[in-house]
Amino acid sequence: MSVPLLVATLLVMSSVAYFFGRRRAFAVAQGRLRSLHSLPAYYGLYVSIWCGLPALLLLGLWVSFEGTIITKLVVGGLPEEIRNLGPDRLNLVVNDIQNLVRGSIVSSKPDAAMRAAAERYASLQSISHAAMFVVAIAIAILAAALTLTRIRPQQRARNAVERILLWTLIASSTLAILTTVGIVLSVLFESIRFFHAVPITEFLFGLDWSPQIAIRADQVGSSGAFGAVPVFAGTLMITLIAMLVAVPVGLMSAIYLSEYASARLRATAKPALEILAGIPTVVYGFFAALIVAPFLRDNGALLGLNIASESALAAGLVMGIMIIPFVSSLSDDVMNAVPQALRDGAYGMGATQAETIRRVIFPAALPGIVGAVLLAVSRAIGETMIVVMAAGLAANLSANPFQAVTTVTVQIVTLLIGDQEFDSPKTLAAFALGLVLFAVTLCLNVIALYIVRRYREQYE
Repeated sequence: MSVPLLVATLLVMSSVAYFFGRRRAFAVAQGRLRSLHSLPAYYGLYVSIWCGLPALLLLGLWVSFEGTIITKLVVGGLPEEIRNLGPDRLNLVVNDIQNLVRGSIVSSKPDAAMRAAAERYASLQSISHAAMFVVAIAIAILAAALTLTRIRPQQRARNAVERILLWTLIASSTLAILTTVGIVLSVLFESIRFFHAVPITEFLFGLDWSPQIAIRADQVGSSGAFGAVPVFAGTLMITLIAMLVAVPVGLMSAIYLSEYASARLRATAKPALEILAGIPTVVYGFFAALIVAPFLRDNGALLGLNIASESALAAGLVMGIMIIPFVSSLSDDVMNAVPQALRDGAYGMGATQAETIRRVIFPAALPGIVGAVLLAVSRAIGETMIVVMAAGLAANLSANPFQAVTTVTVQIVTLLIGDQEFDSPKTLAAFALGLVLFAVTLCLNVIALYIVRRYREQYE
């Protein structure tokens, strides 16, 4: 049985256990519901949780360690000359065995030993899945049965359910925090390795970016240049162009939809505007490369401007169009959340609609508007596809938006593909770029918090 099907089965059993638990609560109450400490629904939830939670936890642990254990058993049964291979070669053999099991393409023609190992891998996997199914179902049934027998009128089912939910929320929050810490530490660790090979001053203040180096010692190649200023400058330029498009248009759209548009027009215009957020970025990339960039190049030539076929202007304009909904929709929701009493009070004091928007609504909605703009900035900084298709990969240090530039995210993608060794400065440079990007985003959040606290207006 597959894991998704087993999970679905456990969820169905938990739902059935809920009704049995609720029914058992009615039975022990003997028609006197006031004798129960908690509502019958809490007894049902108590049984349902104990039916599904232990089995799901076991399933998660089983799936986490299943592949490692099966791989060790299969490798232990391989011929000695294969087991004595180096770690890289042995990993390649294991990948070929797993590809044979899945029916995928292998790196070389499999021999008899490989086929036998693949058959054993598939057999162990089938046995493991069958055992997982039996054990998980047995634990679910046993836990549900034991919990049903413990239901009594004096049982504090509500307290138990709320305690379990509280610990579930704590575990979820802890997992999110640990995930963030793990990401930061992993990027920081690899960045430190990079700065051991390349001085941090050269990376942060160097003006040449060409991270192409020789793969082997006997291979002719560049020693690499890791000055990231052109990459940061390109990211800043494209983001600035995008925000010059998105922020004014988005805010004006939000003000009109929130304060001036009729309910019928707003119900039609807002969903139509939000469609822009659902368009895949590759479609925006095609639009930028096939329509916007040629349009700018041809019309720029008529005006005597030399606009490249791949330019920061084309990428920034299309990116600005893409993130308009992030500004307009969120700002519109925040402005609509401002109490109507504030508007009525301003009108009662003789303020015009424009004065009310400027002096009452906008200050009250400022924290949400700043959050919307920050979300748009983060979306612009993290965009890759539009830049690749409309701005190119050239790391040019220029303040001219008519030239081709590149961004941090594009370079990260470029550096992490290909046959370069993972511990080479070229590949590790991607982590250094990611660390700087993380630091910049953190600084933006700190600045936004300061602005919100400085200009926030609170109302009773």
